[in-house]
Amino acid sequence: MITYAISFLLSFAIVMVLIPPLAKLAFRLDFVDKPRKDVERKIHREPIPLTASYAIFVGFATSFLLFSKESPEQTIAVLIGSLLLLTIGTIDDWYKTQGKDFSALPKMIVQLSAAVIVYLSGINFSGFYNPLSGEYILLPEWLQFILTILWIFGVTTVINFSDGMDGLAGGLTAISAGTLFVVALVKGQTTSAIMAISLIGVALAYLRYNKPPAKIFMGDAGATFLGFILAVIALDGAFKQATVLSLFIPILALGVPIFDNLFVVAKRFMQGKPIYQADASQVHYRLLRTGLNPKQVVAFLCLISMCFSLTSIILLLLGV
Repeated sequence: MITYAISFLLSFAIVMVLIPPLAKLAFRLDFVDKPRKDVERKIHREPIPLTASYAIFVGFATSFLLFSKESPEQTIAVLIGSLLLLTIGTIDDWYKTQGKDFSALPKMIVQLSAAVIVYLSGINFSGFYNPLSGEYILLPEWLQFILTILWIFGVTTVINFSDGMDGLAGGLTAISAGTLFVVALVKGQTTSAIMAISLIGVALAYLRYNKPPAKIFMGDAGATFLGFILAVIALDGAFKQATVLSLFIPILALGVPIFDNLFVVAKRFMQGKPIYQADASQVHYRLLRTGLNPKQVVAFLCLISMCFSLTSIILLLLGV
């Protein structure tokens, strides 16, 4: 537990220390998210720095490298995948500072590439236990590949889509990572626990500056990174030794962004819109239109996320 505490404190402290100078640098470089009255998703009224992602990455990577017992191949794969997402996310964020939209195709290719790198390192969804017979059902390699890539790509995307309001993506990430940390502790999975507690540290430190009204944003670079790491933690922890029913534990831990974005994707598909086309159809924007203020929306969604997370922990403790 001392190691976990140090991991948390280190990742938290690094983000807290790095964000202020990175915010000043963003203003010097004009790397800021400017308000746009003609875009419903832009609810802030002042330019906001877009550099929190780099502090988040450094905080997590430092703790991960110092305390993780992951194999060298898997450690390198996670960091390479993270850097790929950070790079393409930075390009996307730069386009936003110019009032432009970056093409979805390069982002999708890079996200899929990061997922493939992780799969090739040995972090994957290989199968599950039959709760009736106790027999382990090993999936065919082609199905392992497809499910692993879909999971990583999907979670990366839904966390990114959820980053539309001050404190929301950071709050949901902290809650989900907290749930996966509990799962890892119960299952005795040290590496997953280190990754989860480090992610909690960076997410809470980021929230210190991103709570309403936000002083800094993490942009696509940070949101996709957080989603990517959450997906990897689940694959390396909650999905291991899982039964058919306990497969729902990581899904429930990420319940709010997953279920909301499944609804959004289905709605866009039925309306004939591109899935990646940015709009204001996510649940946080819909709640805003009901009359709730941003703080109430974030608090409500975080409460729902905690309910999902508690449900997943109950499933874990029941040993289903």
